[in-house]
Amino acid sequence: MKVEVVDGVATQVMPNFDACDSHPGKGRPCVKAYGLVQKTYNPHRVLQPMKRTNPNKGMDEDPGFVPISWDEALTLLTDKLNSIRAKGLIDEQGTPRTAATFGHGGTPMYYMGTFPAFLASWGPIDFSFGSGQGVKCVHSEHLYGEFWHRAFTVAADTPYTRFVLSLGTNVDATGGPCAIARHADARVRGYKRVQVEPHQSVTGATAAEWVPIRPKTDAAFMFALIHSMLHDHPRNELDIDFLRNQTASPYLVGPDGLYLRDPNSAKPLIWDSEQQQAVPFDSANVVPALEGTFKVRSAISVDADDERHQLNDIEATTGFNKLLDHIAQYSPDWAARVCDIPADTIRRIASEYLDNACIGETIEIDGATLPFRPVAVTLGKSVNNGWGAYECCWARTVMATLVGALEVPGGTLGTTVRLNRPHEDRLRSVKPGIDGFMEQKLNATDKENWVAEPTGRNAHTTLVPIVGSSAWSQALGPTQLAWMFQKDRPEGFNLPEPTKPDIWFVYRSNPAISFWDTRNLNKSIADFPYTVSFAYTLDETNWMADLLLPEATDLESTQLIPIGGTKFVEQFWKHKGSILRQKVVEPQGEAKDFTWISTELAKRMDLLDKYNTAINRGAGGVAPLKGEGYDFSLDVNKAHQPDEIWDAVCKATSTELSNNEETKDLDWYKENGLYLKPIPQKSWYLYPTMKEQGIRFEMPYQERLLRIGKELGNRLHEKDIAWWDEQLSEYSALPEWHDIPGRWETALKNEGADPDDYPFWLLATKSMQYHTGANVSIQLMREVSQNVRGHTGVIMNSSSAAKLGIANGDRVEIRSNIGVTIGRAELIQGVRPDTLVIVGQFDHWATPYAKDLEMPSLNTIAPMSLELTDATGSGADIVRVAISKVKGESS
Repeated sequence: MKVEVVDGVATQVMPNFDACDSHPGKGRPCVKAYGLVQKTYNPHRVLQPMKRTNPNKGMDEDPGFVPISWDEALTLLTDKLNSIRAKGLIDEQGTPRTAATFGHGGTPMYYMGTFPAFLASWGPIDFSFGSGQGVKCVHSEHLYGEFWHRAFTVAADTPYTRFVLSLGTNVDATGGPCAIARHADARVRGYKRVQVEPHQSVTGATAAEWVPIRPKTDAAFMFALIHSMLHDHPRNELDIDFLRNQTASPYLVGPDGLYLRDPNSAKPLIWDSEQQQAVPFDSANVVPALEGTFKVRSAISVDADDERHQLNDIEATTGFNKLLDHIAQYSPDWAARVCDIPADTIRRIASEYLDNACIGETIEIDGATLPFRPVAVTLGKSVNNGWGAYECCWARTVMATLVGALEVPGGTLGTTVRLNRPHEDRLRSVKPGIDGFMEQKLNATDKENWVAEPTGRNAHTTLVPIVGSSAWSQALGPTQLAWMFQKDRPEGFNLPEPTKPDIWFVYRSNPAISFWDTRNLNKSIADFPYTVSFAYTLDETNWMADLLLPEATDLESTQLIPIGGTKFVEQFWKHKGSILRQKVVEPQGEAKDFTWISTELAKRMDLLDKYNTAINRGAGGVAPLKGEGYDFSLDVNKAHQPDEIWDAVCKATSTELSNNEETKDLDWYKENGLYLKPIPQKSWYLYPTMKEQGIRFEMPYQERLLRIGKELGNRLHEKDIAWWDEQLSEYSALPEWHDIPGRWETALKNEGADPDDYPFWLLATKSMQYHTGANVSIQLMREVSQNVRGHTGVIMNSSSAAKLGIANGDRVEIRSNIGVTIGRAELIQGVRPDTLVIVGQFDHWATPYAKDLEMPSLNTIAPMSLELTDATGSGADIVRVAISKVKGESS
């Protein structure tokens, strides 16, 4: 984007059409960017450091913030940090004394300058205390997607696809101008999108068809689609070659549900149709049988904890056959009763998917001939997290696998990696592993290596093998457990008693609004001994802070940011490079550039050596300052000014990107904005890399996950931990339908409530204007949002409202078993009669401007619940509620 500045004042934000040829959104920024002028000059900004004077903390306690100098603020902070270092960075329970919570999706790192380098120089940090990102985002997709096809986020190959089945994917709100432009172009081209969701979102409004599904029954719908594909259609409508040679479909499964393996090499066996015998999967010149039952003379199976069984003269069937038999029970007629979608509709959608799959067709990309399978399935928030998400993520990937539409042009793609390295290139994260599949970085579950004593307060290394232990893993662990276990722990907890962090850093994050059960969460935050907030305005979380530090915002500071390549949702480009977020106006008040703050802290803490070393290593987030053929390393013993640091980063980044052909300094970036180089479109697709390395997609049979679940159960039960047993039930080789909506009813009963008293399902949906809870204090975003349905209160079906005497605009209270939230009724037809919907995250009581909007929030009345936490540690934005007019008011 571009910013107009008049007499030193930012006056407007504009598209940057200089990037039209390289940016998929044609140089147009997200709508939120247009609020940056108001954000910069917001009269409610915190513009100087502030310290708390009231030792008591709580919603009803005035913090008594008083202004102090930067010198006093940094002295207070360094004294606190030095006292922690003197005690030891790890507390008596083995967890870090320092904790930090940052905002959604890793985006704060693009605004916090070199603070990641300061954190690296400090030592262990606990990121366990989440703000809702991860576990209530698209959490299970992050974990399973990356496990199956290096897809931390998943998208349709929109520029090439013909048919998209979208289950709640609200990409017109979350995908920004790139997604909106691509889907608009695709509609002109003639593609079809079928939107399956309980209410008609802004994305559903641009779809060819809206299918109103009963909440949390998406897995049943998808199982029935697979049933129809396998049992209602001939095999030649599937990609048999892909299934046979690129997946685990031909692997033989024994009567114990485990792969049959060669007795000598322990490699999984397949049945060679030519030799009519079982051979290791990687044998040369074989034709694997895809279907059938076969007699195997000798094999072994390997169970949890490497328990091996010798098997002789046994019957085996293929993984594909196991899928066929398993899915037979889930017919469209069965699913119609579960998810309230006619069986004929389910069969028609399955047929449309197959009709558009173009089995056997190819396309040339960058001189390479690749399969062309222009069909995709995408999943939205609360479909791909919480109970039922494993089933949905698996079913989506199976549907792609059946027609060979996984990681090929037109199909279902992953767009970034975060649990595997390198983060900037998912193709390079692919390496051969065991059993012909990708190497995986999972948390150990064997007796010798399992982490029995958690290293973080959400116990991710102990409870969630699939989340791994990368830099992102802890924030993607079950972060609600860190909050819950501060107050209450399940019977037979048998883990170290959780402690409070000695210091907690918060930036671009407001968990007191954005997580569940916010009123109780506020109390936990108030109990923290020392909280430091890098503050923009007062908000519900930093109301409990001890120290507020004002950082220069988007238009007032400088940072180089990587762009392009393949990254998040629809962000797959034909270019990659870096863009300068540069200071266009002087900071308001005493706000400081985050890089200055970080450097000053490092200097005062005597950490300059480690801090600068981290920057030299690439902790600035773009490129290492020393590489092959170049060296722009900083003097590690010196405190550098922000522009000096970013000048070195600019030079290193441009030199690395150009393969030492060009070096662009900070002044060049200030003049030109961004530096890009073309990348092959082939890099969008994982399939060529998998095929070149002889790696199969680990689909459809999940033998590895089955064994991991058994091992994890063994470890937990050895410690007499039974409170995670329900989560262990999710580790199955082939996911089974269970009454997923019924889990919420059971949870109510277990809390002593009657489900009949809460007849509606309340869901949350995303807003582009307020995405991730940002911009709530920006008046322009409020004005713009009023043009988009749902931004005035709670969305409700008109007929359901009439039965309760509720009129459009009435003040209503939405009540769950733990609390109430109040807003205005917005009545429409495009929502199921049993469903209510709230946009965004509101119910503010401290944030200026937002606190006066009287907008309701699901988070206020949704419980944090171990019972509603799945095996990956995630939950879902869904709660059973009642609704009524506020007493004493008339329509």
